[in-house]
Amino acid sequence: MATGAAASIRFGQVVIGPPGSGKTTYCQGMQDFLTQLGRKVVVVNMDPANDGLPYSCAVDISELVTLGDVMEGLKLGPNGGLLYCMEYVEANLDWLHSRLKQHSSDCYFLFDCPGQVELYTHQNSVKSIFSQLAKWNFRLAAVHLVDSHYCADPAKFISVLCTSLSTMLHVELPHVNILSKMDLIEQYGKLAFNLDFYTEVMDLTYLLDHLTADPFFKKFRRLNEKLAEVIQDYGLVSFVPLNVQDKESMIQVLRAVDKANGYCFGDLEERNLQAMMSAAVGADFQFHSTLGVQERYVETSEKTVVEEMMDI
Repeated sequence: MATGAAASIRFGQVVIGPPGSGKTTYCQGMQDFLTQLGRKVVVVNMDPANDGLPYSCAVDISELVTLGDVMEGLKLGPNGGLLYCMEYVEANLDWLHSRLKQHSSDCYFLFDCPGQVELYTHQNSVKSIFSQLAKWNFRLAAVHLVDSHYCADPAKFISVLCTSLSTMLHVELPHVNILSKMDLIEQYGKLAFNLDFYTEVMDLTYLLDHLTADPFFKKFRRLNEKLAEVIQDYGLVSFVPLNVQDKESMIQVLRAVDKANGYCFGDLEERNLQAMMSAAVGADFQFHSTLGVQERYVETSEKTVVEEMMDI
């Protein structure tokens, strides 16, 4: 339980992001991780299209409405059907409230949300649901997952930055942007810059230079310049790298989220965290460290500089 907080206040995360970004995997991994720390975790499936959940789900929106039923009954496609589903949830918030009240105030909530981008950029149903959760004394942070492979393509990365910024402004919650699947990032090609260039969103003019090398994007340079200016003028978008198989990476994300929603570590949880990290020393994880990606890029860059000097 959060220390120093009123008993009626409940903390949690709303996990959002495009389809395939790893939201459900994140919820499963974070549920296991927080349980080891001693938090009582409640996972809420807010995606009416989500079936075959890999985690233990305490509240499932599919008991109220499912995408399949809506598509069949109203003859809608998947996008229109999902919009209708979330509007239906918004109109039946008493159902959600009754399910959430069944869990004590010392529980920590993970809301696994749908993946349709429009829900978080300009459609208001999900935003209204989040606002109502705040009125029910939920202190939430939006965890926005983005697949890290977009970093390998400058055009896609600028698109991701625009989507992330639009989501932050529309959702109006404390926000933590995540680069997910860091263990797979190198399968999509070598990054043009060090990892911190993408996580801290540094000078985007370097990305524009890469774009102009492509004949297709060369004629859109002025447009891309303006998009980059908008992103940098707001100065809001940054990312935390995540590999759910790496404990250090999970701790880094958790600390960012706890800082965003105001959750405070208790003494017991801090001791459990320290014990977990001690046990992790020398453990054989599938991916040794998220930071190892950055270290390899730094080493590669330094080797390249030395080789170039030797050629002179």
